[in-house]
Amino acid sequence: MEKPKVIFLDAVGTLFGVKGSVGEIYSQIAKEFGVLVNAEILNQSFSQSFKAAPPPIFDDVDDQDIRQREFDWWRMIAINTFESAGVFPEFTDFSAFFSRLYSYFETEKPWIVYPDVLLALMNWRRLGVELGVLSNFDSRLYSVLQKLGLREYFQSITISTQVRAAKPDPEIFKIALSKHNCLPEEAWHIGDSIEDDYLGAKSVGMRGIWINRQ
Repeated sequence: MEKPKVIFLDAVGTLFGVKGSVGEIYSQIAKEFGVLVNAEILNQSFSQSFKAAPPPIFDDVDDQDIRQREFDWWRMIAINTFESAGVFPEFTDFSAFFSRLYSYFETEKPWIVYPDVLLALMNWRRLGVELGVLSNFDSRLYSVLQKLGLREYFQSITISTQVRAAKPDPEIFKIALSKHNCLPEEAWHIGDSIEDDYLGAKSVGMRGIWINRQ
């Protein structure tokens, strides 16, 4: 198999994942604000709220306003999560809670790098393969990659909220390829979503590789 010029990787679920579960973290921080709720219930509520949310694409805002829109997008998911769990009215200051929650996910604390990642990144770099992150996450990704010791391996980072296109839209893949002056057939994309990563990459002529972290 011919060596690719560039390998793009998804972020959450591919390079690193949540320690424990989202529900556990939401429950833990909610407890600090006097709200007690079962983590498994929050897991289910979060999954439903996340899937029901519109794509994080903000066509109608200036670049300097993107971070606020990202914050607002996640805040609505959190509100829907706790409303679905039946405990939203128990918060006396949901804004303070959510600010704490949002900031927490910008640190390294809730994340764990998968054990095969660093060796793979080092091997690809040794072979002279360019590396890029291609993610539907948000601007906090820069901080997370830095704090997890991964930032140095990547020549490019392409985030849906910043390029106004989200996987599996072909546009986000084309933008990522342009950063490396790379033809689709010269690139791989690795991710944990069959639809967003594998099929999305294949739709533009890249080699899609699905990784199952379950």
